[in-house]
Amino acid sequence: MTTTLTIPDLIRKKRDGAEHTRAELEQLVLGYTRGDVPDYQVSAWLMAVYLRGMTPQETADLTLVMAASGDQMDLAGLPRTVDKHSTGGVGDKTSLILTPMLAALGLTVAKMSGRGLAHTGGTIDKLESFPGWSPDLPEERFLAQARDLGLALIGQTKDLAPADGKLYALRDVTATVDCLPLIASSIMSKKLASGAHTVVLDVKVGAGAFMRTLEDGQALARAMVDIGTRAGRQVRAVLTDMDTPLGHMAGNSLEVQEAIRTLRGEGPEDLTELCVALAVEALVAHGEDEAAAEARARAALQDGSALAKFRAFVAAQGGDASLVDHPERLDVAPDRADVVAPASGFVGRLDALAVGRAVLALGGGRERKGEAIDHGVGVEVLKKPGEAVAAGEPVLRLFHRGGRGLDAARALLEGGLSVTGTAPQPQPLLLGRVN
Repeated sequence: MTTTLTIPDLIRKKRDGAEHTRAELEQLVLGYTRGDVPDYQVSAWLMAVYLRGMTPQETADLTLVMAASGDQMDLAGLPRTVDKHSTGGVGDKTSLILTPMLAALGLTVAKMSGRGLAHTGGTIDKLESFPGWSPDLPEERFLAQARDLGLALIGQTKDLAPADGKLYALRDVTATVDCLPLIASSIMSKKLASGAHTVVLDVKVGAGAFMRTLEDGQALARAMVDIGTRAGRQVRAVLTDMDTPLGHMAGNSLEVQEAIRTLRGEGPEDLTELCVALAVEALVAHGEDEAAAEARARAALQDGSALAKFRAFVAAQGGDASLVDHPERLDVAPDRADVVAPASGFVGRLDALAVGRAVLALGGGRERKGEAIDHGVGVEVLKKPGEAVAAGEPVLRLFHRGGRGLDAARALLEGGLSVTGTAPQPQPLLLGRVN
């Protein structure tokens, strides 16, 4: 005779380091999502997980339970579906470039994206720099656009993996955010619920990322790839550097302008190389040869096909597509201020976190969900680490409105900048792969 465990039994089981069954996780997590299990019991369980960890199978089961806690997108009728997720960084406008690239390359991107919070930007916020563009599409129209255009992007809803939203809010106030199985299950529950067969992950590592060390980034990448494999999905991860902002622009409209330049084949090297690398991962996952995939990915940025997809995508979701051809007309804050080199030499450190927090101070990000933001403010990186500078030469440029947040932003940037007498060793952008 099987005895049903109570919630205190489940807490005790994890406290003592034992492994949960899928049914036990459903009892606890779905009960909490319905409101049948109180916060204080789940808080105790989260701390037990934080201290004791979870096995790979347990983590995968938790992810599947969270994914099944609400709506799940059915993309079975769409060909060659692929999703992309970044763990968050500064100046990371990769999705604006990669998704139309993939569509131009014959894959289907039917993607849910989020808004920015704290120092990391959000794809939805950046796309809303186009007047009229909307992330709100009915499901039928979302699927039809993905089928016809190869690219549709909507905002995440509260009905997608609602267990994740409730658990994350509780983790935030119980000092259990920084826990590998809980981080991996949080990210992957939304990816699994979004329905794509292939998922390409960009795991950021460094000062401006959630994972500060390569070791931590590798562990997270392995955990997420393992979850996807156990769930029957094709998941590939690329680990990339986030000590320095990606590209030269941070801030919504500024990043859109840089993304358009990259789609024209005129983007900065680091941003271009990352988008090509991620596109190759997606194409190889669908059976293409790696060398041929790279050639096709680069061609999409040179022959105008990715740019044409982006233009059509902006128009399809109500945005002013004329701005794709005239990005200088996007709303950018009119006032400028520079942070200059304190001495002659070479740019040593250019802290990505400081740049992200500076954009936040200027009004380009939000501290809490739902806050309004200024799409036009931001920071331009004029000199990257390793580049020579003269004393007094501008290294960073701030775009602000009437001085709002300028002093705080300037102080952050000055604190995150160093100039050295010798050029630092160049750091690779691509740090590794897990697939």
